[in-house]
Amino acid sequence: MYPTNMADHHHILARRCWIFDLDGTLTLPVHDFAAIRSALGMTESDADILQFLASLPAAEAAARHARLIEIEYELAARTAAAPGAGRLLGQLLRRNARVGILTRNTREIALHTLGQIGLDGYFTADTILGRDEAAPKPHPAGIEKLLAGWGSAPDETVMVGDYLFDLQVGRAAGTATIHVDRSGAFRWPELADLTVATLDELAEALAHAVPAP
Repeated sequence: MYPTNMADHHHILARRCWIFDLDGTLTLPVHDFAAIRSALGMTESDADILQFLASLPAAEAAARHARLIEIEYELAARTAAAPGAGRLLGQLLRRNARVGILTRNTREIALHTLGQIGLDGYFTADTILGRDEAAPKPHPAGIEKLLAGWGSAPDETVMVGDYLFDLQVGRAAGTATIHVDRSGAFRWPELADLTVATLDELAEALAHAVPAP
């Protein structure tokens, strides 16, 4: 059934450049961030993992980065593709849309994860930007880098994600934003142009949208 609440969003769905968060958006969520912070020796006041690591002396930061990468590989082994992810990406590629990934993970782990969940065929390595290729979200540098490579503009682009940073980076870069939230809570309505519970719901809406010329 076509989601009628999206009837006014064809101008967003018709855009030709789509940038996705990876963990919890294209994958099922498996990250326990409280446990990750604890494993890295963070306190409750240390909210942002990457900022915390960047604040440490070089030797200590390197050791904890290595532990973070171990954790991220462990999580990649436990996840699966989000329902509707393959369907949505297939639709986008059939209409000749550009697709990319902007993640706070590393590119190497993102590539590994995509292989694990069977979505590696939808992306090329140069369209996957991790924390080493651009300043991490919510800084807009990653989106700007992808759009420069595509020769595209923010008003042709959609940022899709499940968390605050994904919506903030879209706003900072001037793209449209789509919030995917299986809980239906949609905690940041002021940052989302469109909200969906699943990628299947988004794919269903996209099937009824006319692509941009």
